[in-house]
Amino acid sequence: MRELLEILERNSRISTGELASMLKKSEYEIENEISRLEREKIILSYGALINWEKFGDDKITAVIEVNLTPQREVGFDSIAERIYRYDEVRTVYLMSGNFDLLVIIEGSSLKEISNFVATRLSTIEGVTQTRSHFMLKPFKKDGVILDNEEQDRRLVVTP
Repeated sequence: MRELLEILERNSRISTGELASMLKKSEYEIENEISRLEREKIILSYGALINWEKFGDDKITAVIEVNLTPQREVGFDSIAERIYRYDEVRTVYLMSGNFDLLVIIEGSSLKEISNFVATRLSTIEGVTQTRSHFMLKPFKKDGVILDNEEQDRRLVVTP
């Protein structure tokens, strides 16, 4: 039911009645399919994408590149698990290329994030190097354009 997943990914608040109509199935079939997808951990969570800046909450987001020394028999997994258990950590990816993990964290200030990197992240056994990048302005997140104030971007022409 790829089509069901794609619809839910765009709008998880859509009713089962609307889904049934769109997919030409009964509400019962849709409810059972959603329950199965949740049980099988295909659907992991439901959420809203919030523009916190517009709300007035100035969260700071940082992307941290992390180099690791892999551990015998578990590779990067146990270190990644230690990192993703911190509340500040929003996302962790194993990467190819010049660094091993990509860690996305949120904090209330640059100082809070730098303190996290210096005292918690960098001190984990196996972490050999970190590089921090601070997000300056979001334009698009999870497929959604955040600042969609339509502006006339045409050049002004005067006679």
